[in-house]
Amino acid sequence: MNDFVEQETLPALSDGSITQIDLTDERSQQAMAHVRGLLEYIGEDPDREGLLRTPQRVIASLTEQFRGYHEDPRKLLSHTFTEVEGYNELVLISDIELYSHCEHHMVPFVGKAHVAYIPDGKVVGLSKIARVVDVFAKRLQVQEKLTAQVADTIWDVLKPQGVAVILQCQHFCMCYRGVKKPGSWTTTSKLRGCFLKNEASRLELLTLIGMKRDIG
Repeated sequence: MNDFVEQETLPALSDGSITQIDLTDERSQQAMAHVRGLLEYIGEDPDREGLLRTPQRVIASLTEQFRGYHEDPRKLLSHTFTEVEGYNELVLISDIELYSHCEHHMVPFVGKAHVAYIPDGKVVGLSKIARVVDVFAKRLQVQEKLTAQVADTIWDVLKPQGVAVILQCQHFCMCYRGVKKPGSWTTTSKLRGCFLKNEASRLELLTLIGMKRDIG
C-alpha cells in the first residue's frame, strides 16, 4: 500500500469539537485496503497517479459522512429553557437541508426536513432540532426510518404536546440508476400527540409549510 498522511482532520462535530482520524491504525489501514480492492474490482489501477491518495480520501469522507454513529441525538436535546412566558403554541423549523445515504445501495438521498413541536412547559434551542436531523441523517438510512427516529427522539426527550416530522427527498438510487426517474420526490411523515389527534393543529402545520394535502 502507498504511504499516506498519518492523520486527516475532519470538520467539527455537533458539539463543536474537531476530530481527527489516524490513518496509520489497523482499522484505517484495513479500510483503505478495501477501497483499493474496490478500485481494482471496477477495473481501475489504484497505483496510477490520480488514485494514489483515493483510499485516504474515501476513508476520511466516509468518516465525516457517517459521523452520526458516534453522536448522541438525545444529548443535544438535554438542555432546555422554561422561561418562555407560558408559550405553548407551534414551533416550526422548516426547510432543514438534509443529506443522507440509502442503506440499500449506499448512494445519497437529499432533500429537506420540516420539524415542528408544541412545547409543554419547556423549549429547546432551535439549532438543536436541526442537529438532531443531521445526526440521524449521517448514518445509513431509509427515509421512513429517519423520519421516525427524529420524531420519536424529540417526543421522548422533550415530552411535548405534539411533534411532527415531514421529509421530502430525492433518492439517487431512483434518479440515476434502477428506474431512473430524476424528477421524483419522496415524502414521509411522522406525527405524534396533538398533530396526530387534532385536525386543527395538523392543518396549521401543513399550511405553514405550504403543503395542501392531508398526509396525517
